[in-house]
Amino acid sequence: MAARIHSLFVCQNCGAAQPKWLGRCPACQAWDSLVEEPAAPRDAAAPAPAQTLPLDQALASEQGRLSSGLEELDRVLGGGLVPGMVVLVGGEPGIGKSTLMLQAAASLGQGQGRVLLVAAEESVRQVGLRAQRLGLDGGAVELLAETALEPVRAALAGGEYAAVAVDSIQALRSAELASAPGSVSQVRLCAAELAAAAKASGSALFLVGHVTKEGSLAGPRVLEHLVDTVLYFESEPSLRLRLLRAVKNRFGATDEVGVFEMGEAGLLPVANPSALFLAQRPLQAPGSAVCAAMSGTRPLLVEVQALVSPSGLAMPRRQALGLDQGRLHMLAAVLAIHAGLDLSGHDVFVNVTGGVRLSEPAADLAVAAAVASSLAGRPLPPRVVCFGEVGLAGELRAVGRGQARLAEAARQGFSQALTAPGQTKPPPGMEILSARRLDDALGLFW
Repeated sequence: MAARIHSLFVCQNCGAAQPKWLGRCPACQAWDSLVEEPAAPRDAAAPAPAQTLPLDQALASEQGRLSSGLEELDRVLGGGLVPGMVVLVGGEPGIGKSTLMLQAAASLGQGQGRVLLVAAEESVRQVGLRAQRLGLDGGAVELLAETALEPVRAALAGGEYAAVAVDSIQALRSAELASAPGSVSQVRLCAAELAAAAKASGSALFLVGHVTKEGSLAGPRVLEHLVDTVLYFESEPSLRLRLLRAVKNRFGATDEVGVFEMGEAGLLPVANPSALFLAQRPLQAPGSAVCAAMSGTRPLLVEVQALVSPSGLAMPRRQALGLDQGRLHMLAAVLAIHAGLDLSGHDVFVNVTGGVRLSEPAADLAVAAAVASSLAGRPLPPRVVCFGEVGLAGELRAVGRGQARLAEAARQGFSQALTAPGQTKPPPGMEILSARRLDDALGLFW
């Protein structure tokens, strides 16, 4: 007599399973998130013996990376696709995830071999119309309109494709489970099966994922642990930009940012993002400073804007966009104590334009200069770039990759750099304005 398969109550937020329904998940504390799902039957077959491989043979069999044909995507991936790599791409609806996958598939098919694009949310004709509108040559790209896991897994396990893209993982459904597509159990099983098939066959695998209203990837957190790389696709509507960020990458850095511009021909890589970020910068406006930041291995010039206004509140506001809030509080205190700026009765707002997020201490000096400029009502010279860390004692500290920052600033037409002492020889036409303390640096202009 077959054993009865009991049902479990699975949290749709974290994937934790409970034997009975609860109003609140004990694991993640989410309310009303437990949904009844049939428990998966246990496999009674004996496990196959494990096959081991000496480490030196594993190193000797390493293959080179595959170029996706999109320079910005390769940059974020760490130089291209590693065979057997599993990449999860998330983003808001309509941001361009399907377009990115279609363009990457067409580029991969031109020089890397056969590519399979699994359309689980669209028909073959709909994908074909998009490819025609984008003017793509998809001769080596094969389409599969399928929502069942088993045919997709079989195609991936065959090892005939250099890369496989699944759009989207939430639309797939396994016949082994009775739950609906997109449920935690379905997403977990489908992702695990496809990831195992990709590792065994050596085919690179892209999984497109939905995001929740909070901006996180839909499905269980275990989904992000199953893959090698997690990419987030974000938008900056005012500039029609798309920013591709890596939040997890086993084969590269996680601070790289790929910049695309959405146009009629699809996603176009932006070769010079610094010029694009500074294109609409007001040259004679108080509260504006240009920061020479590093985005992974790429130097990037971005505008830091500050607005200091009288406050009628008992506790003046300190608001930062694109910058750590605690960093702004610290810099405001240093400006008050060591630079003599009275900010006690003022609201301070700081914004990094272009949707860029600055997390490195090198942005401290640009933020401080922008705040001081706004309070004084006098602009910085238009061809000055700032970078340097500000200490709690008011001292300025040098940061890494100074030569690359200066070279990018000179390439964009800047002639002066405000920074801490210790920088290497500046490029031709660039003057270094160095100061050991924050008040000395601000005193060069006011």
